[in-house]
Amino acid sequence: MRLALSQFTSGPEPEKNLGLIEDGVRRAADAGARVVVFPEASMACFGTPLPPIAQPLDGPWADAVRAIAAAADIVVVAGMFTPAPRGRVANTLLVTGPGVEASYDKIHLYDAFGYAESDTVAAGSRIVTVDIDGVRVGLATCYDVRFPELFRAHADAGAVATLLPASWGAGPGKREQWELLVRARALDATVWVAAVDQADPAAGGVVPHASAPTGIGHSMIVGPDGTVRRSLGAEPGLLTADLDVDEVAAVREKTSVLANRRLGRTA
Repeated sequence: MRLALSQFTSGPEPEKNLGLIEDGVRRAADAGARVVVFPEASMACFGTPLPPIAQPLDGPWADAVRAIAAAADIVVVAGMFTPAPRGRVANTLLVTGPGVEASYDKIHLYDAFGYAESDTVAAGSRIVTVDIDGVRVGLATCYDVRFPELFRAHADAGAVATLLPASWGAGPGKREQWELLVRARALDATVWVAAVDQADPAAGGVVPHASAPTGIGHSMIVGPDGTVRRSLGAEPGLLTADLDVDEVAAVREKTSVLANRRLGRTA
């Protein structure tokens, strides 16, 4: 399955960000991709007041993404915000395209490094996998990458890849952690991991919100053996790669980490 990662810097206005998605979809389709994955918060960047811009999955923003996907005959994965109880929002991945319609609400919220995503975002609770042309993929978002059990749950559900949109917070050592964690999750679950981050705002000449996680770039495709197969720099860009489904079975036969799992008991 040919997959594209579209790394860009979203702004605070959802309508303008649709233009970035349309451009990324066009470029991905021209490259022969079946799926194009955009970052977390593609609808609007963090640092934007989220409840006023949140829309339901059948709202105009999601419908516009559906129309873009249908026109290009491609599956689109993009981060948006949907309304949640008590004035909060859900950090949602929309998956839409010919024959495919699904969504995932981020389970693990980024209450770390001095930022509290849970102040405005309600946590999801549902593990989601999607079948695209007979290939099963799992869905995860940003901070989820620190929790290996989610990626193993994808593998247990039959997934051979996890799609991981992010808006990774910058800071000392954060780029190294990003690559380490993405590669580790691929090894933990012996799946492909397609991790697409927001581009570093500074690399694109954008002034970032002072306290919000607005991305560092360095999107990557990691194989089920934990090796980085393709990657981008800090600036906006498009990455395409062919995911070999058969390689997952071959790696699992050699390493057997899923089959060898044992649950210990406390004394």
